[in-house]
This record gives sequence, structure tokens and C-alpha cells, in this order.
Amino acid sequence: MGKIVPFKIVYQIIPGVVLSGLAVVFIGQNVAATELRFLFWTLSMSRALLMFLIFAIGIILGWLLHSYFKSTKIVNMQNKSL
Repeated sequence: MGKIVPFKIVYQIIPGVVLSGLAVVFIGQNVAATELRFLFWTLSMSRALLMFLIFAIGIILGWLLHSYFKSTKIVNMQNKSL
């Protein structure tokens, strides 16, 4: 007999499979090279990679800004209580 898989695991796997499939379709549709020019530099890369890099930079900047504002808020609260 087959092993029974708990529903929790199935509900975690299904979104991962769907998102992976969508990522493959996205990459497949955006393989064309695009040229990026900034000041004196010129860079050529696929659109999918460029979008991923911009997305990753946005996540990192958002995380850093959130951490900065959270620490600033804590310091301000500590200064007010003194």
C-alpha cells in the first residue's frame, strides 16, 4: 500500500510547483537580450535576468530600510523614556 501524505504537505507542495511552472514560462518568454545603458557603461543581458536583479535589489533595499527605520524608532523610544 502507498504511504498517506498529510494534507499540510500537499498544500505546501502545490503552490511551489505552480510558482516554479510560472517561473519557467516567464523565463522562456523573456530570453531575448536587452541592452542596458547607464552613463558610460553598456550591459547586455536577458530580460528575465534583468527583472530578477531589479526585484532582488528592491527586496534588499526594502529590508535594509525597514531595519534602519525600526532601529531608529527603538532608539527614539529609549531616548524619550530617559
